[in-house]
Amino acid sequence: MEPLDQDLDESELELPAEPMQLKMGPAHPAMHGTVRMMLEVSGETIVKCDVQVGYLHRAFEKMCERGTWGQVFPYVDRLNYVSPMLNNNAFAMAVEKMLGIKPTERCEYYRVVLGELARICDHLTCNGAMAMELGAFTPFLWFIKARDMVWDIFEEETGARLTHSFGRIGGMAKPPTKRFKEHVRAAVAGVLALVKEGEALLLSNRIFIDRLDGVGVMTPELASAYGWTGPCLRSTGVAYDVRKAHPYSVYDRFDFDVPVGTTGDNYDRFMVRLEELRQSARIVAQALEQMPDDGPVMVEDARVTLPPKDEVYKTIEGTIQHFKIVMEGVKVPAGECYSYTEAGNGELGFYLVSDGSGTPYRVRIRPPCFIITSALHHLIEGGMIADIVPTFGSMNMIGGECDH
Repeated sequence: MEPLDQDLDESELELPAEPMQLKMGPAHPAMHGTVRMMLEVSGETIVKCDVQVGYLHRAFEKMCERGTWGQVFPYVDRLNYVSPMLNNNAFAMAVEKMLGIKPTERCEYYRVVLGELARICDHLTCNGAMAMELGAFTPFLWFIKARDMVWDIFEEETGARLTHSFGRIGGMAKPPTKRFKEHVRAAVAGVLALVKEGEALLLSNRIFIDRLDGVGVMTPELASAYGWTGPCLRSTGVAYDVRKAHPYSVYDRFDFDVPVGTTGDNYDRFMVRLEELRQSARIVAQALEQMPDDGPVMVEDARVTLPPKDEVYKTIEGTIQHFKIVMEGVKVPAGECYSYTEAGNGELGFYLVSDGSGTPYRVRIRPPCFIITSALHHLIEGGMIADIVPTFGSMNMIGGECDH
């Protein structure tokens, strides 16, 4: 055998190689069952990524157009099933805007407290799952235990732990329970204690920090160009929060801060949610202090308010009013409106069109997850395959509101 020519360039000795095509999802556990990524990888490095959503096929908006205005609430519960009360509040406010009615003072505070508790649940779930996907299972259990404390409140108030369908056009289904304030204060204190323990474990773990710091970076300019909102946008340093920029309900009466990050990476998104959780606790404490102990939580308007059951059973007027609202729906004046609030993942907008009947003519939704997920490829291209899962988890994609 003749010796190898020593004058050959090393590049000529390398075998030819092409990027490998990989499909990740939609059945992959980390893809939450509704997202597929078409990856082009060179070794462990992601060269190109095509993120595809739309594997849930619920036709959510069309379903909302098939029932009455009041029958939409169970659907919006399932839009973001991690913080459904925020969706209830947002849809109710949109319809109330078209009707030109304003909820009672006590209702506004009741909505704020339940909504901020739902936000706490949302951030606990996201950060807990994000930690678990990096192998930190104990903090996940602590965060979920904290979430369970909040779910106990929702079960006591609404009768359901997850999908409540508790919102109503013009108010809430029922007034607060007698020990509502006491139970909420105790639950929030327990949540903050558990979060502090989980935080102490995670933020002193070098492996956890290294897996997040500098990974999945998003610039504020690109985030704004895509239309990002919520914790993901604020992690880039943009302090936009609908509750501050365009106060609705009674949010202008509370003192709270808008946490922001500096680099827009996975670590910043994790930390922003942790601090927002504490800010929600501040809002809840102030709302409980200001909330009236007595008074209705539903407007006195026969056009939208169901009569008491006693009147339904004993008077013809009550029976007719109940029948008209349930069977024909609330008659919303013809027109259109856009109403938006700060949901768990950012700006949740409802664009509604009414033809004057008891059924929505058009329902269109601006779900924050859909816009955020559309920019996912920017965060993972150039990174490693192992970084996809924590990066995707840090965006808190909720299939119900992302799928169109």
